[in-house]
Order: sequence, then structure tokens, then C-alpha cells
Amino acid sequence: MSTRPLLNRRLDGLGTTIFAEMSALATATGAINLGQGFPDTDGPREIAQAAADAVLSGRGNQYPPGPGIPELRTAIAEHQQRFHGLGYDPDGEVLVTAGATEAIAAAMLALLEPGDEVIAFEPFYDSYAACVAMAGGTRVPLTLRAPDFRPDLDALRAAVTPRTRLLLLNSPHNPTGMVLTPDELAAIAELACERDLLVVTDEVYEHLVFTGAHHPIAALPGMRERTVSISSAGKTFSFTGWKVGWVTASAPLVAAVRTAKQYLTYVSAGPFQYAVTEALRLPDAYFTQLRADLLRKRDLLADGLRAAGFEVYDPQGTYFITTDITPLGETDAHAFCRALPERCGVVAIPNSVFYDDPDAGRTQVRFTFCKQDSVLADAVTRLGQLRVS
Repeated sequence: MSTRPLLNRRLDGLGTTIFAEMSALATATGAINLGQGFPDTDGPREIAQAAADAVLSGRGNQYPPGPGIPELRTAIAEHQQRFHGLGYDPDGEVLVTAGATEAIAAAMLALLEPGDEVIAFEPFYDSYAACVAMAGGTRVPLTLRAPDFRPDLDALRAAVTPRTRLLLLNSPHNPTGMVLTPDELAAIAELACERDLLVVTDEVYEHLVFTGAHHPIAALPGMRERTVSISSAGKTFSFTGWKVGWVTASAPLVAAVRTAKQYLTYVSAGPFQYAVTEALRLPDAYFTQLRADLLRKRDLLADGLRAAGFEVYDPQGTYFITTDITPLGETDAHAFCRALPERCGVVAIPNSVFYDDPDAGRTQVRFTFCKQDSVLADAVTRLGQLRVS
């Protein structure tokens, strides 16, 4: 057998995702899983029924069109116009993907040359590092710091070099829950136009904003032709297993991303595409109630975490809460999270895995609150044991 390493150097050190590791730990210990961000109840029954009807009627059981079924592409374009005032042509400016993760991977593979630099907010969702690496790019982190996790715009400007190709944005931001303000977005847009940068923006939590509002950067002057906007159905409609995502952008950018995407999954989620078409057309009351329910859950968990001794950074959006374990006398989030299931029967995620420099988030732990109220209440009771352990 060859003595050369089997894994290529670009992926060295990535290994198994923290989500798989901690979810397996939850299963093995019977702990409440507040680590991986998936709801423990399904989304609207009528949308699940639409998926079942599509399967039984034979719609989407064979390969759907490469860009996605026309009905869904139209619904995505309608959604962008309805909520954000953005006009996109369903036939050339919308692409359906296997979740937002594939959309990010396809965008990186399509738009980067080896050695191109990508600036991303740190901490970042772990697939960003892998996607940039697979494309041969160089990741340049811009660290968001507690307690408010606002981007340092002067540091962002200073980070841009002649090798910078694109900005990889995420707002609402996972894991911190930060939501970019209109002024911050305007400054980032001005920099992108000035330095001729592309922007890839992950907006999967666009409907989960509790403070302020979500403002797509693509709507700002000069940004439509240089922005790839990415979102998905999983977080908004609580069907994360369906893996239906999408890209909206100018026709040349969509064509570029599609070129890479077609060699990844080619197509996916045929029957679910019909169901998501209907989901995107749900009335405003659905989206309003979703936010209200999650805000209540956020506050339930945040109050419990404070009572248990954590320092809590209230998120402006998403369904995650970042905490600091220093008040508990702890200094290593990874060790803390490994021990937490045995100590009190709860699983969480160490934020250190989302940083290039683990020391920057060494004492931060992320919890999700997209669970039933009774589950969150049970978790809060269990976490209270940390005060006496």
C-alpha cells in the first residue's frame, strides 16, 4: 500500500464534522441534543402532504431539470420579490441546489482560482472552510468578537489584498446570531464595488430575525451583478432532511455556479421541490408565527442558561445561542462539551471548531433552541445541575 497520505493536503485536518461527533455522543448517552441545528418536530403538515402527493403522483421521482423544476424556480423568484424587492428571472437567474451547503461548495468551485483569497466572518459554519479548501482558495478570517460580534469594518478593508477574490458573508450569522445592519452592509458593498470583489452570501436564516431585519446585500447599488445569494427551505420550514436550497444571482453568475453544481449532485430532491414550491407561497402569518415561536424558545433557553451560570450572548437571529463558560470556572469548551452529556445529559457544540484560531473561541459554547418547549424546559433543568456539580 502507498505510504503517501490518502487525504489530499487541502482537506488535511478537517476530518469528521463536529456535528456528527456530538450528535453521535447524544445518541450514545441519551442526552438532549442541543448541538446540531435541526428541529425535533416537522414543518407544516400541508407541505409534507404536498411532498407525499408528488411522490405518489409520480412528479419528481425521476431526474428533475438540472436548474430545478420551473415551478420552484418561479416560486423562489416570487419569494425574493415579495420579501426583499429583488427581481430575478426564473429561467436564468435561479438555480436549485442540494441545500445551501452544496450551493456554497458550487460557488467556491466555480468562482475561485487556486490561491484566491476568501474573506469570511470567524467563527464560521464549518463547511465554509472545506468548500474554500476544495476550491484551492485561501481562507482569510475576519474575527467577530464577544459580546456583540459586530464586524470590524476597518479590519475588513485592511484584509483585502490584490489576491482577494470574494467575500463570504453569513447574515443572520451562525453561530453568533449577529445580523448585519444596513450601515454595515452599505460599507461592505462600497468596499466590494471599489475593489471589484464578488460576494457570496449565506442567508438561510433570513426569516429567523428577532432584532432589526434581514437586508440582502444584493439589493444595494452595484451589488446585484457581483452577488451570489444563497438560501434554503430547511431552516424556514423545518424540513432539514429534504436538502432543497437555491442560488439567485445575475445570469452569468448563475451559469458559472451551475457549471460546478451539475458535476456535484447533478439534481436532487425531485418530489420535495414541488412541496417547497408551495411552502414559499405560504401566507405572511406563517413567517410571523415562526419568528414569534422561536423568540419565545430563545428566551426560555437563554434564561435557563443564565440561571445555570453561563454568560449568554442573546442572538439577534438564527436559532442558536452562543455562551461563555468562564463564569462556570471552565476554560476549554471542547472538553466541557465532551463532558456535558455525562454531567447533566445535554449536548452542545464548542465554538472553537468554528475558528481558524481555536483560542479565539476557546470558552464559547453554542446551544440550539429549535426544539419543543418541553425539551428545552427539561434541558434547562438538567443544566441547572452545573451550579451544584
